[in-house]
Amino acid sequence: MSLRADARSVLAGWTAPTAEEELLRGEFLEHVDAHEDAMWRECVPGHLTATTAVLSHDGERVLLTLHPKAGMWLPMGGHIERDDVSIEAAALREATEESGIPGLRLLPGPLALDRHRVWCHPPHSHHLDVEYGAVAPVDVEAVISDESLDLRWFPVEEIPELSDEATRRLTRRAREIMRAEEHAR
Repeated sequence: MSLRADARSVLAGWTAPTAEEELLRGEFLEHVDAHEDAMWRECVPGHLTATTAVLSHDGERVLLTLHPKAGMWLPMGGHIERDDVSIEAAALREATEESGIPGLRLLPGPLALDRHRVWCHPPHSHHLDVEYGAVAPVDVEAVISDESLDLRWFPVEEIPELSDEATRRLTRRAREIMRAEEHAR
């Protein structure tokens, strides 16, 4: 299956938890259908990206990166690459690369969708962000990558002001899924 077909399948099969995200889901599907290059950074109006909120093993903390262009504390994420086999795989790859943590466990997802302006094509384009959650193994140490100004663990309930509501929403949803999985065991 091509990445574009995977994206279409993931988006078509996802049940949006809010009316706003249902509208985004429809817009993302239209974008994928309208643009052969919808998955790639070269797609000027916007392109799909993959983001992952990385939680500590106990779900009490989230690992955020100080993004050099946005100047905000954000989850791990970025562009889908041609050798990614799925959006889910891209989300896990980005989280692993940017956190330096091997052995992350991806939660079932996606958990959220978000669209935001970016600087890939001046004056701007959009990231059509498909968002996931992951859980870090016990006693791991994050390693800052060259894609970040800083990397820190924050209590889930104390995400810094220099962040955004999409980060808070994704983190809450990831923790809810993690706790539901633990309760089901």
